[in-house]
Amino acid sequence: MRKISILGATGSVGQNTIDLIRRDCDAYDVVALTGGANIAQLAADALALQADVAVTAYEDRLDDLRAALAGTGVEAAAGQVALVEAAARPADWMMSAIVGSAGLAPGLAALQQGTTLALANKESLVCAGALLLDTAKRHNARILPVDSEHSAVFQGLVGEDMEAVERIIITASGGAFRDWPLDKLSSATLEQASSHPNWDMGQRITIDSASMFNKAMEVIETREYFGVSPDQIEVLVHPESMVHAMVGFRDGALMAHLGAPDMRHAIGYALHWPERRDLPVARLDLAKIGQLNFSTPDPARFPALGLAYQTMARGGMMGAAFNGAKERVLDHFIASRIGFLDMATIVEQVLEYFDGQASLIDAAMTLDNVSKIDQLARQQADLAMTKRTG
Repeated sequence: MRKISILGATGSVGQNTIDLIRRDCDAYDVVALTGGANIAQLAADALALQADVAVTAYEDRLDDLRAALAGTGVEAAAGQVALVEAAARPADWMMSAIVGSAGLAPGLAALQQGTTLALANKESLVCAGALLLDTAKRHNARILPVDSEHSAVFQGLVGEDMEAVERIIITASGGAFRDWPLDKLSSATLEQASSHPNWDMGQRITIDSASMFNKAMEVIETREYFGVSPDQIEVLVHPESMVHAMVGFRDGALMAHLGAPDMRHAIGYALHWPERRDLPVARLDLAKIGQLNFSTPDPARFPALGLAYQTMARGGMMGAAFNGAKERVLDHFIASRIGFLDMATIVEQVLEYFDGQASLIDAAMTLDNVSKIDQLARQQADLAMTKRTG
């Protein structure tokens, strides 16, 4: 039996992972499940999968988790230290689906044990790509992409030489506001930004899709994971969300990965890699679909994409500053402290601040230094927010 753990088990990616695991329970020995405030779901899944340990990120919910698991034999724990300790438990395969930079330390802990890390936590590569990849190399561990776009690229490169790759194209649905008049975006509400036309995702990533910050993160992630230069990475708006990515080669060939907008495809590929197995996902009927549409993203509508290329051009640990600021402005938007368009404006101001902080951005990439920049970026975002709102 394969020993597996799922970090971020109560989120959309975690729940889709559990759906696949439960279809073949006898093949897996579940070591650890971690989650957030949804204690009932975390406890129910831990019991159903007979996990060794269940961990909530919130220390003040430990008593609730213990009560839910009392007498079951499933260990309960809470807090960031407990998350890292759970990730460090020996496992063959681990899903990293914790949202935000909080997923970096547990991911590193898993790699240090030689565990295969199925990475849905894009923030880890954005904040500390070199550190994550170097840790995997030093401990003979493997990182498998779970974002649908990067899984598509990964699959498109099977058997190919990276030297032959000319460009990588990742697609974006355009989110909730892809067809809105530009002059309406400043008045976009939280409820409107929290509705995605194609994908069933959590609130934060759905809003990031509407602002294209999610795609901006994926552009940086593409550079880190596949080692291509920023000018080799392109983004196309593709409303149908059926072509997830394309790889262009120097002979002019363009390999596209198509599939229904269902995260179980990318999760299942990582779970069963290097094999392909049956998955409970819809099969495309291209004749019924009829046509697929693509367009170049409007930089005025989606300024986050330009900030991603600015971040990559600066290099060093600017990705940690970008992500920290992005996470904080999203907090402020959800709390109705700022408007939808203010998010990109504030992140740009934070990047401008860090342009003058070479000693920080160019320091050695360690977990402590990444955390330091992350916290400073959040503080700068708070200051910028205060100035905007008076």
